[in-house]
Amino acid sequence: MKSARIYMHQHLAGILTEDSEGYHFQYDTAYLELPEAEPISLTLPLSSKEYSSALLFPFFDGLIPEGWLLDIAEKNWKLNPRDRMGILLATCRDCIGAVSVIAIEQGEEDGE
Repeated sequence: MKSARIYMHQHLAGILTEDSEGYHFQYDTAYLELPEAEPISLTLPLSSKEYSSALLFPFFDGLIPEGWLLDIAEKNWKLNPRDRMGILLATCRDCIGAVSVIAIEQGEEDGE
């Protein structure tokens, strides 16, 4: 299982996971209670329910670099081009925009 903390403007917005059933995104309860909370994407509106998908959510897939930059990342970090979650975790720690994706290492707790 792979997972990541998703940050929005330096606030922990939620957790993204990949498991044998697909992909799951759950907003953090504390984030939902913030007066300035905003959805990370129009396709993932603020909700206490878990979002699930067989494919990586289009918003997260759209954060992954393309073209020559993706080729460089795959070659230098020996990334599997079919492992979209692995590429997301390796390349999207410091994205352009308000969202950051920080990998949760195996054995690490979901808390900060």
